[in-house]
Order: sequence, then structure tokens, then C-alpha cells
Amino acid sequence: MGKRTKTIGKTILLLMATVLMCLGFVPLFQNLNFGLDLQGGFEVLYQVSPIDGGKITKEQMTATYKSMSKRIDLLGVNEPEIILEGNDKIRVKLAGVTDQETARRQLSTVASLTFRDTNDNLLMTSDVLRAGASKLTTDSQGNPAVLLSIRDKDKFFEVTNKVKDYENNMIVIWLDFEEGTNSFSTEQNYCGTQESNCLSAATVKEGFASDVIIEGNFTQEEAQNLVDLINSGSLPSKLTEISSKTVGASFGDTTLEKTLLAGIIGVSLIIILLITLYHFAGFLSSVSVLLYTFLVFLTFWVVGGVLTLPGIAALVLGIGMAVDANVIMYERIKEELYKGKSLKTAFKLGSKASFKTILDSNLTTLLVAIIMFSFGESSVKGFATMLIITIAVTMFTMVFITRMLLKLFVKNGYFDDKLYLFIRVEKEDCSNIKEEKKERKKTRDYLKIGRYFIGFSCLVILVGAILFGTKGMRLGIDYQAGSNITIDTTSKISNKELKQDLKELGLTSLQIENAPSGKDVRVKNILKREKVQEVSKYFEEKYQAKVNIEVVSNIVKQELARNAIFSIILSLIGIIIYVSFRFRFSYGVGSVTALLHDALMMIALFAITRLEISVMFIAAVLAIIGYSINNTIVVFDRIREAMDKVDRKKLTKETLRELTNQAIGQMMLRTIYTSITTLLPVMALIFLGSHEIFGFNIAMLTGLVAGTYSSIFLAPTIWYHLEKRKVGKEEKPKKVYHDDLEEKLIKGINA
Repeated sequence: MGKRTKTIGKTILLLMATVLMCLGFVPLFQNLNFGLDLQGGFEVLYQVSPIDGGKITKEQMTATYKSMSKRIDLLGVNEPEIILEGNDKIRVKLAGVTDQETARRQLSTVASLTFRDTNDNLLMTSDVLRAGASKLTTDSQGNPAVLLSIRDKDKFFEVTNKVKDYENNMIVIWLDFEEGTNSFSTEQNYCGTQESNCLSAATVKEGFASDVIIEGNFTQEEAQNLVDLINSGSLPSKLTEISSKTVGASFGDTTLEKTLLAGIIGVSLIIILLITLYHFAGFLSSVSVLLYTFLVFLTFWVVGGVLTLPGIAALVLGIGMAVDANVIMYERIKEELYKGKSLKTAFKLGSKASFKTILDSNLTTLLVAIIMFSFGESSVKGFATMLIITIAVTMFTMVFITRMLLKLFVKNGYFDDKLYLFIRVEKEDCSNIKEEKKERKKTRDYLKIGRYFIGFSCLVILVGAILFGTKGMRLGIDYQAGSNITIDTTSKISNKELKQDLKELGLTSLQIENAPSGKDVRVKNILKREKVQEVSKYFEEKYQAKVNIEVVSNIVKQELARNAIFSIILSLIGIIIYVSFRFRFSYGVGSVTALLHDALMMIALFAITRLEISVMFIAAVLAIIGYSINNTIVVFDRIREAMDKVDRKKLTKETLRELTNQAIGQMMLRTIYTSITTLLPVMALIFLGSHEIFGFNIAMLTGLVAGTYSSIFLAPTIWYHLEKRKVGKEEKPKKVYHDDLEEKLIKGINA
């Protein structure tokens, strides 16, 4: 069988596998869990506090969590999210809930623990117990058991002494017993299970005037669960609603459709660009991009993740960033081909040279993603979760799978004399003579050109600072506190009429804006549960509208602001430590300066354009920090490579400048390519995506543009000025790479 026939056969098999994989998207997507922003629902954040004014304990929080989980089960929600936040908060997300008022009432009612006989007659309430003092213990045989700590011993003795003489001498413990709904006669067979409010049924043989032990065939986990549930029903605690959000199903459906369309178009544009730039190798990368997308969704489904709007934005952005790994490798392979190497040799050398760069750039982005996940609020956590998954999948698909596919087609020799078809390299360009001429050609002074970009940035940041000082930022509901009311209606509503409505409802208007199908209204008032219901009903009846209301309290506002600042500072510190360890301290300073520049450019643009600062804006800043350091690492890796080839004792300032400019020139085309591949999906989201993440996408666009030229010009300039002061001075050589480990990784991938 000839080389041509083998190549065609492999290509057909690859196309068939790709088509089958694309068909697999449909069932996979249908089985994903969607967040409330993509299917509608209800979200609420509670602050848990003891009634006696003390400090809530970890055990009390766990007990409240368990109680809330049991209550949510009664609502019939398929995939609820209950998240403990900080030391005293619980966030509940109920996607798909239609009766939000019932859900709210069910969640906020304090858990009620009662002791009853087998005929459901009330014997005692939780008042006989010490609040939250029940604990795990063992019976006489060492088996797990539950210790009830009795506060009112007289009452407990009186009841147990009476029950011991009953025909059915049992005390049944109930959590949230409902007359007419719950009954021991119908639930005794599954008492103690998740399906029943009946927690336990204990036989009483004598009266007790002390702490008692509930025995049974408990596992350790079952006994602990019973302890938590009993404590949750005896806790003198209260739940205070400090923020809430309602999203109608129609809002979710529209948002999902728009975002998916934008994502499909963004991915399609990336595939077209890859094939245009790298021909057959670009086609292989396109297969990897589709596999990458499939595996990200599959991983998300396996871990039971809930897909949200920020998560999809992270996925689409991640696709653009993932392609960067292939662009780095392809450009390295092309460089080796230009030196006159054979395709097989160029593939081997290019793969090896690109691996360290790809590893460093992805690890720094992963660092930022972990910080986002650790300190971010709910929507930022969703973004960070997807970003972490995309980074892991990138290293597998865009490094391992793409290299495997390339090796499969390189080794049979069919493309040895068809380099233009394979990777868009003209055969006549592949000679040492041409490469030597290119090296002798005078390098453009990029450091000098960079002054104009730096000057432009300084001007934008200065104007932004002046406007920030005089007008401040336009803060969103997340950082201003109050309530945001979205009115979705076909009726035309004037701002004057809406102001009158708000006055009638007793609300103080902060701003009124046009939405794609209605109005977005922000009010200063922090609406309570009853007021939310009243406002919704008012606009629904008057304008036949669908109403979404988001409420944020001052407590939430302060914590979000603190976490946002802390996350950004921690990201910068982490990056400077990592880059200094992997490279040198001067590289770390250059990197962080470029990152600060990118963040300030984003803030300045929002100050100038008066766009809204929301939680997702902070996610965008953190994402750009991750993306920009990715770009900067690639440029610095080329500079380091050039520096490793020179004798530092003989290095002059002129040579240092020349080397820096050469490294920038070599990376210029690659940086432009990767920036375009990342910009394509972001642009698709801006023009076709949901307006809920418009501000996020604009922030991403600004950050991507600023991050691109800061990586090329600003970071190397800072590095150059720090390094040139050391020229001519002796310094102790520093080994910063773990070469043995990296060599093993590279060999494993190329094997």
C-alpha cells in the first residue's frame, strides 16, 4: 500500500471518528445540569446566626446544611446546589423551580424537631434538649449510636415514664412533622431514610431523667447524619436572607440559545483560521479543538458540575487559549523547517522546544484559576471551575493528542515533499542559507516602537484615573447593594411612567436602562421577601411582563469587594513567585508590571465608557491576568533561550538589546495568531451572546488587546532595563529548571 493511499485512509478514518464525536455532543449536552441562569430558577444567600447573639459554630452550620438539604428534597428539585460560604453563610441555588415563594418559605422556616408516639400525638418539642448538643457516641458493644443531651430532665422523665407503659412503647422523633401529611403508620418502614421526615423510632422500657442513647443498626455515617438532623431541629438559630435572585425560564432559554450560537460560531471561525494558517496540520488541530470541547463537557458531566453562563464563557474563551498550545508548536516546527531540517526532525525538535513554554504558560493560568475558585463568589467559582477543567483538558488534547496525530501522518513520509500542504511552508524557504540571511538582516527595534504603546496606555490610564477621581465607577448591583429589577415585556414603557411606578411602590430609583426586551431598573432599596412578591405582581399585572429581581445586601457588597481585591493581589504575588522561581526575578517583575497594566487598562476603559462593574468584571480581570501571563511567558521563554546561548561575561548592552528585539520579532507573529484565535469567540459572544455577560465580554476584549501588546512590548522593556544594569557584573549562575523531570515528560509525550 502506497504512502498516498495510507494517508487518505487515515484521514477518512479520522473524519469518521470526528463526525461520530460531534454526534455525541447531542446526548451529552441533553444530560448536563444547567444553572438557573440557563433554565430559570431561584437563588438565595442566607446568613446563619444564633438567636442568643453568640457566634455560630462549624457543627451548627453543618447541622443547618443537613436540615436544608432535607427540606430541598421535599421541593422535588433535581440538582440543587447548597454551598457553605465563609463561616456563617449558606447559598442555595434551585434551578428549574417555578413556585419560588413556596421554595423561599420552605427554606427559611426554622427546623422543627418533635417527639411523638406511634399515633402521631405530640409528646415533647425540642425544648427538652440542649440546643445543638447531641453527638456521636457508641453503645455497650461499641457500635455507633446517638447521644441526646437532655436539658429539661423532669419533662423527659415524665414523658418516657408514661410511654413505657404504652402498648406500642415507642417515641418517634420527627423533623418538620406536617399534620395530615406525615404519619408513623405509613412511614415506619422507611423511617430514618432520606425519603421520610421520621428520623428515628426508639423503644422505651423505663423512664429517663438523664442523657439517653439512641441505639440501632447504624453505620458511622448514618449515626452522624442523625446527630446533625436532630441538632438542626434543636438549634436556636435564624436564617436571614441577605441576597436573592430570580430568573424566569424564558430568560434562561433565550440566554442559553444565544450563548450556544455564539460559541458554535466562535469555534467555527477558529477552525477556519487554523486550516487557513496551517493547512493539514490546522485540520488536525481542528479535530483536537472538537475533541477538547467534547472532553470538557464530558468532564463537567462526570464531576456533576452545573453549567452556568460564566462557565460557558470560560469554555469559549478556553478554546481560544487552548489553540495557543498548537500555534506555539507549529511555529517551532516551521522554524526548524526554515533551517533546512527534514519534516521528521523538525517535528521532533519543534515538539520538544515548545513543551516547556506550553507547560509554564498553562501552569501560571492554572494558578490564577485556583485563586479565583478559592476566593471567588458563586458566579466566579463557576467560571474558575470551567477554566481549571479547560486547562487540564488542554494539556491532554492540544499537547498529547495533537502530537500523536501529527506523528501519525509525519512518520509515513507522504508529506516530506509536500510541506506547503502539510504546514504552509514553501519548500524553497527551507534552507540554511535563507535562515542565515534572515539572521544577518537588521532586527527592528521593537523596544523603541514599544514606547508609543506605553505612551498610549499611560494616556488612557491617566484619563481613566481623572474620571475615576471625579465621577467614580459605575458600580453594578453586586458592589452597590440594592435591588435590580428586569422587566421583560412587549409593552412600551417610558422612563417617566416607570419612575411613577417606582414612586407608587415606595422605591428609590438609581437608574433605568433599556434592555433587549423591556427595561432594567436599579433601586436603592434592599427588598425583603414580601416586597419582592409585591413588586413582581405589580409589574406582571400592569405590563403583562415577566419579572426577574436580584437583591444584594450591604453585607454581600462588602465581602465581594474584599474578596475581589484579595484575589487580584494574591494572583499577582503568586505569579511573581512562580515566574521568579522558573526564570529570574527580573522576569517576574516584568510579568507583574504587564499584568497591572492590563488590569488598569480594563478599569480605565470602564471608567471612561461608564460601563458597569459587576462580579463578572472581576472574573474578567482575573482571566486576563491568566491569559496575559500566558502570552508573556511565551515571549520570556524565547528571551531566556537566547540568553542561554551567550556568555554573560562578554555580554554588552547593545547585544542585550539586540537579543531582546530578536526574541520579540520571533514571537510577534505567534502572539498575533493566538490573540486572534482568542478574540474570535469573545467577539462572537459580544455580538451574538446574552446581554447578561456583555460587560464581561467587553472587559475581556479590552484585556486581550492590552494583554497582547503588553506581552510584546511592556514586559520585555521592563525586563531589559532591569537586566542591562547587571551587564558587566559577575553573578552566580542559577539553575532554575528541573531538567530531569521535564525531559521525562517530553519523552513520555513524544513516545
